[in-house]
Amino acid sequence: MAQPNLANWRAADDYLSETLVGHDPALEAALAAQQAAGMPAIEVAPVSGKLLNLLARIAGARRVLEIGTLGGYSTIWMARAVGDGGRVVTIEAEPDNAAVARASIDAAGVGERVEIRLGRAAEVLPALEDEEPFDLIFIDADKESNTIYLDWAARLGRPGSVVVLDNIGRDGDIVDPASADSMVVGTREALEMLGRDPRFDATALQTVGVKGWDGVAIAVVV
Repeated sequence: MAQPNLANWRAADDYLSETLVGHDPALEAALAAQQAAGMPAIEVAPVSGKLLNLLARIAGARRVLEIGTLGGYSTIWMARAVGDGGRVVTIEAEPDNAAVARASIDAAGVGERVEIRLGRAAEVLPALEDEEPFDLIFIDADKESNTIYLDWAARLGRPGSVVVLDNIGRDGDIVDPASADSMVVGTREALEMLGRDPRFDATALQTVGVKGWDGVAIAVVV
């Protein structure tokens, strides 16, 4: 059997996306707007966007918190899942990103379900403490702050809330305790927190595809 490579990973991901996700004009327009604005192509892959949508639906989520909006691609996926009367609160540090995301979210027809909070997440999250708990929390921002975001996820969720932590694979470098890469360090610390913190019950999966060697951790607040 031939050794897998990045081209194979991409081709398989494209096949899965074509077969299980299909084409979606609103989502494709959101990606095009993101690219036109010069944002990095670090949004979730289509199959991962569909996963977020399914997890929200399986959990019966009506309130979703997203940490890291970027161009609004994953936001749209989750806003569709919460249904009429549902709410997605998404936090974005960059005003220009938030403006692009707002336009794409509105164009996708889910604008009334989405509130964008502007600012650094560590500073915005405390203001959510007096609101109703969130049913699903998606963390996809600066990896160095992952443990801060996980702590807030536990505090802003409820027993049974789903927590999704993106980008845990880091090309396999998470197994290197001597790594000086701050994103690797932040990811390792988050995974170790999920393993020891009694507020979570978690697992993680490595993935390969259009995003290279990546992965996702999924937890339940207990």
